[in-house]
Amino acid sequence: MAEFFSFLGDANRLRILSFLATKELCVSDLATLLDMSESAVSHQLRNLRAIRLVSYRKQGRNVFYRLHDSHIYQLYQAVAEHLDEAEERGVESEE
Repeated sequence: MAEFFSFLGDANRLRILSFLATKELCVSDLATLLDMSESAVSHQLRNLRAIRLVSYRKQGRNVFYRLHDSHIYQLYQAVAEHLDEAEERGVESEE
């Protein structure tokens, strides 16, 4: 679990997951959206595939990436909702 959550600590990986939470994308589309090189995006995707956060399908010469399964999407959504709630009520101080 620690390895899983450590991978989510990288801003670029989170940005990739954020885009893939909405739809399948190829490396070149992700590179454009992220303003990164295709090589850098491919490297991050390889890491995300290794821990089964993303999967891919080939269509001709193109490779399309998506979140691995509904569990990953649900985890992403739950964290996003939690952060939105915290932002709406302001960060509460511990007493």
